[in-house]
Amino acid sequence: MKNKLKEKIEKGEKVLGTFIWMGGASTVEALGYTDIDFVIVDNEHGPFGVESTQEMFRVADLSDMTACVRITDITRTNVLKQLDIGAEAIIVPDIKTVKEIKDLIRYAKYYPMGERGVAFARKAGYGYADFTQHGLQEYFDTCNEETLLIPQCETKECAENIEEIVALDGVDGIFIGPYDLSASLGAPGDFDSPLFQETFHHVCDVVKKAGKCLMIFTFSKEEAKKYFDMGANAVVYSSDVNIMVDAFKEHIKEIK
Repeated sequence: MKNKLKEKIEKGEKVLGTFIWMGGASTVEALGYTDIDFVIVDNEHGPFGVESTQEMFRVADLSDMTACVRITDITRTNVLKQLDIGAEAIIVPDIKTVKEIKDLIRYAKYYPMGERGVAFARKAGYGYADFTQHGLQEYFDTCNEETLLIPQCETKECAENIEEIVALDGVDGIFIGPYDLSASLGAPGDFDSPLFQETFHHVCDVVKKAGKCLMIFTFSKEEAKKYFDMGANAVVYSSDVNIMVDAFKEHIKEIK
């Protein structure tokens, strides 16, 4: 069980992903013919259930992309189910408190880091994968090491607690959601506002100083390049539906 996203980040590669909002196994399969590194199945805003999410994870695995999910909220059932069906990274929206992240770690990590319920589910080959054959603790350790937990910093409260959150053992990185963060700071969509700029760069600096993964979302190719240049480890660029619509609009304009 090797998390390719984690491997690439540790090697210092520029890692690029996208959100799955339109969804479907065929969409993920088609993305497998690109050089994209990871996909995030968006259970927060997308229309997906557990079974359709699992199908997208399966296709991502077959296409050598890392299968990530953005969950709706932090509950034991929600976190456990996504891990059992094969999520390699869990993105968590709307974080405000340190306690929320401690709960996430407790639900997502096996003993001794947490209290994840024991199961040899899909990602473990239902108990037949090689890494499950060397004792329960080695299985626990492998899962704990290879499963990424990445809270989103998209509220002013999270930004205020960022030093304590990013220092927690079990937190692998921070995903900055600029749109919600700007709204939470009272300047929706105003990424040039002094307060947003100060908060954004403070969070970036804290995450990089802690040696954790810095992940940032953008709809802009130019901003994606800028974020890599400023030291982001991973950029989430747009979504399946946005890229498709933009491409069709451009092609239709050129044809007509």
